[in-house]
Amino acid sequence: MTEHVITAVDGPILTLTLNRPDKKNALTNAMYGVLADALAQADQDDRIRCVILAGNGDSFTAGNDLADFMSIAQGRGPSVRHVARFLDALALADKPIVAAVQGLAVGIGTTMLLHCDVVCVTPQTRLTTPFVNLALVPEAASSLLLQARIGYARAFGMITMGDAIDGATAVQWGLARECVAPGELADRTRAIAGEIAAKPLGAVRASKRLMRDGALIASIMRRESDVFAERLASPEAREAFQAFAEKRKPDFLSLACAPHSG
Repeated sequence: MTEHVITAVDGPILTLTLNRPDKKNALTNAMYGVLADALAQADQDDRIRCVILAGNGDSFTAGNDLADFMSIAQGRGPSVRHVARFLDALALADKPIVAAVQGLAVGIGTTMLLHCDVVCVTPQTRLTTPFVNLALVPEAASSLLLQARIGYARAFGMITMGDAIDGATAVQWGLARECVAPGELADRTRAIAGEIAAKPLGAVRASKRLMRDGALIASIMRRESDVFAERLASPEAREAFQAFAEKRKPDFLSLACAPHSG
């Protein structure tokens, strides 16, 4: 629903705020659609010179709404999955994106940051990409970008082991630029966005395009998407989501000898 993403333009800066704090800003298909449309429009609007991604409440986002995942795993997913459009918009965006990340940033809440040009966090920020815990695989080209940023061993720990890192570690590892006090996050992010917006936009966009291999990122995203869809329909994923719904630990060992276990 559109009220779950607040779109605000202030001069040359577009701010997209995730506004579902009661669900820790978990992302629904409709929210992905709004975000995708807004990013695409921002790239075409010469008045917009910088985009801010933020979240209301105590979390940036808990990641994809698991109810949506469960529906897809049970064959009841939406006819159009807007997450693909959102990821494409991130990959193709050549206007700078600044992220203000407080509290939880789970799954795509972390991987989307790999496409942001400046990320500000707080000491309470927790970045985690527990894809394998849900019997899934990385997305948003994070299978390439995350290990390129922090190294294979750390990336494997985050993706496969579900390791979480705090804000200070995110800065140390190069996943964020600054770690600021929670009360300073919005103002600091806005100041950075304003500084970027004051620079020559043509040079900024050209520099960003030179620093990112858009074709490679898009090809990795497509490959991940194909495998992600396969995993989402697997018995392992159904067990993971069923266990989550039943508030129990998933039993993947019992699936090991079953045919077509993915």
